[in-house]
Amino acid sequence: MAEPSPPVPFRVFHVQPGAPAHELFELPTAAPAAGFFWVACTRAFLGDHLQRVQSTLQAVTGQQLVDLHVSDLLNAQLPSHYDYTSHYDLLVFRRLVGSGRPRPNGAVDAPPGPAAADGDKPSASTPAPALRRIRTGAVGFAVFDQLLFSVHPDECTVREAYAARLLALNTATAGSPAAETASIPQETAQRDQRAGLLTAARMPTSPADIMLRVVNLIVDGYLDLRRELSRQLDHWQVELLRPRARAINWTALLESRLALHQLDEICEDQRTAVQDWIDAIEGWPQPATPAGLREIELLKVRSRDVLEHIERVVHHVRRLEQSAETAVQMHFSLQSNRTNDIMRTLTALTAVFLPLNLIAGIFGMNFEFIPFVHLKAGFWWALGTMLCIALALTLFFWRKRYLARTGQG
Repeated sequence: MAEPSPPVPFRVFHVQPGAPAHELFELPTAAPAAGFFWVACTRAFLGDHLQRVQSTLQAVTGQQLVDLHVSDLLNAQLPSHYDYTSHYDLLVFRRLVGSGRPRPNGAVDAPPGPAAADGDKPSASTPAPALRRIRTGAVGFAVFDQLLFSVHPDECTVREAYAARLLALNTATAGSPAAETASIPQETAQRDQRAGLLTAARMPTSPADIMLRVVNLIVDGYLDLRRELSRQLDHWQVELLRPRARAINWTALLESRLALHQLDEICEDQRTAVQDWIDAIEGWPQPATPAGLREIELLKVRSRDVLEHIERVVHHVRRLEQSAETAVQMHFSLQSNRTNDIMRTLTALTAVFLPLNLIAGIFGMNFEFIPFVHLKAGFWWALGTMLCIALALTLFFWRKRYLARTGQG
């Protein structure tokens, strides 16, 4: 088996709205004549080549990162938050991380262990695989006017996924010369031209637009995780609601609840960061051109869409927490009802044998003259009487449902 290739330390893209995006293989040394740059590097590269990165930012934007913001970008454990200066905006956003290969949509890494198929159910004695892989890493974005600088973990599939998506737009964005040739029907040429215009409209229009699209990919990873959590916690509920369940791993269940609480805190930080970003957009000066106004409106729409996705995850996680808590309470309620059934049955049986013990005690007294003691059929009369009393009491308790169970195990 071939060893995985080392992560690319940095990737640079020159993006022009309505034109193909080009990948550069060296850090830029001057501001672009048109469009903007996206510089995406790993956290290790930023730590080893900080001065080189600062020189690039100075050459392209005329500004450098503040020392405190550099520390934030180098901190892999920093929670999601938003900050800004007069020259750039800083957004730190936490994403799901893992050690597996990327998924086809590139939204999130695969779990560290073997993933369960859709039809498989995780064992009740082990933690759910999706709950074990709620591990996150910080992705930082510094948004300048003509440059987006992003810092990713060493193994970041989100960066590679959106880079591939960006380059995939080039073919249609470049336009089709079919309309100028006679070998292709005019209808086909017009369809290709419309496809090219549609794809050109999907190209990012600003560094902030790229940042929001990458953040949207990150949030989609949490939406995918939400489905796995639902399936696995549904299995937990089925196990907890079985009255005769004896092999419940309470440690694993506690870990799952702690993982859900952790996911809730992560999404809360993300929501606060995006909301601060939206509030900052509201304070931006209004452009004088219709194109500038439309760009601001699109940024607001995309930002609100990201916020709505995060709120969906938060709402679902809290619902799962409530469902898990309710399942635990119902489990103990069922166990309590089962114990009550047992105690009620034992009490009814005790009540059945109580008069029989009384009769046996009376005829067991050491008196010389006791009725039926000297009769040959006295034993059978006493035994028959005791049997009739037992059957009568049993029938009475059965009619009163004292011997019936409240539920089926």
